[in-house]
Amino acid sequence: MMSYELYYWPGLQGRGEFVRLALEEAGADYLDVARLPPSGRREDANPQGTEHGIDAMMSILQSQNEPCIPFAPPFLRDGTTLVAQTANILLYLGPRLGLAPADEALRHWIHGLQLTIADMVTEAHDTHHPIANTLYFEQQRDAARQRAADFIANRIPKFMHYFERVLEQNPAGCAHLAGAALSYADLSMFQLIDGLRYAFPRATARFAAQYPKLTALHEAVRARPRIAAYLASPRRIPHNESCVFRHYAELDAR
Repeated sequence: MMSYELYYWPGLQGRGEFVRLALEEAGADYLDVARLPPSGRREDANPQGTEHGIDAMMSILQSQNEPCIPFAPPFLRDGTTLVAQTANILLYLGPRLGLAPADEALRHWIHGLQLTIADMVTEAHDTHHPIANTLYFEQQRDAARQRAADFIANRIPKFMHYFERVLEQNPAGCAHLAGAALSYADLSMFQLIDGLRYAFPRATARFAAQYPKLTALHEAVRARPRIAAYLASPRRIPHNESCVFRHYAELDAR
């Protein structure tokens, strides 16, 4: 079988990390293409990327004859199939990796949860870039303070209370967001919580007390053998201030 090929910007967790977590949990054979050297050997991959790997990604994005042109990374190649957009990639991979149920209605429910997670990821990003992506944070600092204050006071509670309620009302039990087994939505919730804690450590200091079921889910995912091994490996890029979740102390109110 051919390896899955994941295309995403090197040096970042970003939106590509949600896909990486699913591939890692499943023990899937995959290549993080933008990080690969000309040899193509995964053991020589550079977390910061290589010219060869980035050129391979850009050749698809700038292709003049590719019938399915992605707008932006992440995108995934599986043989001749090219799938773009994080939630769409996970919808595709879920059944193939054993991270989505056979029941169609439940699969669509999980996809809806993933789309809601994606909404919150966008809002988290916009705390530090509330005006324009083309401007530096320093050029929109005042607007970022206002946006972050609202995000902390209103949007984090709104989303997290919802996800906590989803866990409480899961008829199969509260260990997972949907159904009785781990799904890619559980992995993505881990990443969302991990990112929020990095970006807003003061604002999320009481997270465990406020959202005990989400906290338990986060810790259960972290402890899964393949995820734990991945988090301890050089394949896991550290959080940083070029990513979706960024820590600026002035935006992190209690």
